[in-house]
Formats: sequence, C-alpha cells, structure tokens
Amino acid sequence: MLDVLRTKTPKIIAVANQKGGVGKTTTTINLGAALSESGSKVLIVDLDPQGNASTGLGIEPEDREFTTYELLLEDVDLQEVIVPTMMDGLSLIPATVDLSSADMELISNEKRSFLLHDALRQPQIDGFQFDYILIDCPPSLNLLTVNAMVAADSVLVPLQSEFFALEGLSQLMLTVREIRQTANPKLRIEGVVLTMYDNRNNLSQQVEADARDNLGELVFSTIIPRNVRVSEAPSYALPVLSYDSTSKGALAYRALAKELVEKNGKNAA
Repeated sequence: MLDVLRTKTPKIIAVANQKGGVGKTTTTINLGAALSESGSKVLIVDLDPQGNASTGLGIEPEDREFTTYELLLEDVDLQEVIVPTMMDGLSLIPATVDLSSADMELISNEKRSFLLHDALRQPQIDGFQFDYILIDCPPSLNLLTVNAMVAADSVLVPLQSEFFALEGLSQLMLTVREIRQTANPKLRIEGVVLTMYDNRNNLSQQVEADARDNLGELVFSTIIPRNVRVSEAPSYALPVLSYDSTSKGALAYRALAKELVEKNGKNAA
C-alpha cells in the first residue's frame, strides 16, 4: 500500500489532450482506480459528453439522474451528483450526451470559465475528504476543457506513442499558458504519460526519445503499454485493475499512481 499524503483540500488534476483516442479516459479511470486501491479517496469528474468514463465505471445511462450538466448549469448540490462506484474509495460525477450542448449555453454566462471551479469548491466537498479529483476532459480545447483547467491544480497529458504525437501538444501547452495568465495562475503541467506503448515498435521508442528530449522531467518514468486487457476492461464496465489485476496494464497504472503520489509528496514538502 502506498504512503498516501492527506491534504486539507483535494488535488485537482485535469486529464486533457485535444486529440481523441490517446488513452485519456482509460488513464483517468485506471489512475483513479489505482489511487483508490492504494488508500486515497478519489473523485472522477466525467466532463466528456460521450460519457465513456461513466460507462467504464459501470454507471448505466438510466442511473445518471444528475450529471456534470446539472452541476455546471443548474447549480445542483454536490451530494446530488456524486455517485459511488464498485471500487471502494472511488466516486464519480457522471456525464451524458446532454453535456454536448453545454458549450453553447455557457457562452452567455459571464462566469462561464469558472463554473466547475466554483462547483468543486462548494463547502460540501470537505465532507467527502477526497485526496484527488480527476477530470476527464473532452477531446477538444472547448469551454468544458477551459472549465477543467480553471478548476484544476495541474494538467496530466496522455500522449499516444504514434507519429505526430508531439505536434498537437504545442496547442495544449499554449492553452495552459493562456489559462495561467488569465484565470488560474497556479495551473501547472502535472506531467506527460506515454500511452499505448509497444516496445517492439521502433516508432514507439522514437516518440519516447523525442518526448524526453523535448519535455525532460515532465514525462513520467512510467509508460502505459499497449495491452489487450486494458482494451477489454471497459466492455465489462471495469477498470483494468479489477478486470485483470496482474496484467501489464494494471501493473503500469499502479506504477503511475505511485509515481504521482511520490511526485506530489516532494512538491508538497
């Protein structure tokens, strides 16, 4: 079990990459599961209208009475929207396709960029004693992603080990810089985690080398391998840690959680 550093307020991490299919939701679910398995209390906020994090954690659409849409746009209390998952210590604010219209509705709201920030800082949040809040962002740099970055302490970037992987990263970094200058001066990059890595593939190795050369210590030591168990787990509505606890994917996400906790322990010291 990891030595968990408890804080007065939860560490809020936005898991973001405007490119789809990079393992963003998979990383959110399994990092959250690994952190909760190690003793942390974790909340996952599904901010993607596709609702894949909600489905992947076994929350059926008909059971999503209150969602991130109501949290952002209808001032619903946190107690109404936070639901438990099958894993001890892991909770969820689910999403549905209703969230796809939120961007248009947010435009006319003068506090449009701060709605999630304010929602996650309701006094009721203290009663849950969360250590980490992970926000699964949509695959675009829209107002929902801006809300996540304004609410967050840091941004975790899953980076698929494929050609052109680093090209999209520059726009994301510019967005982080802009948010830091205008709305959230404390926002930082938590790190970049390489996903879908195949060590038999020269391209994966080249992407890793390029990422470490360009980004240095921002790149996590832990690498998430391309693993069939990781791919299968969502169809059973389970994190890979529950679906196949000894698989390479499960071991990798446990290692990522350990590295994240140790990194934040150093930063907090």
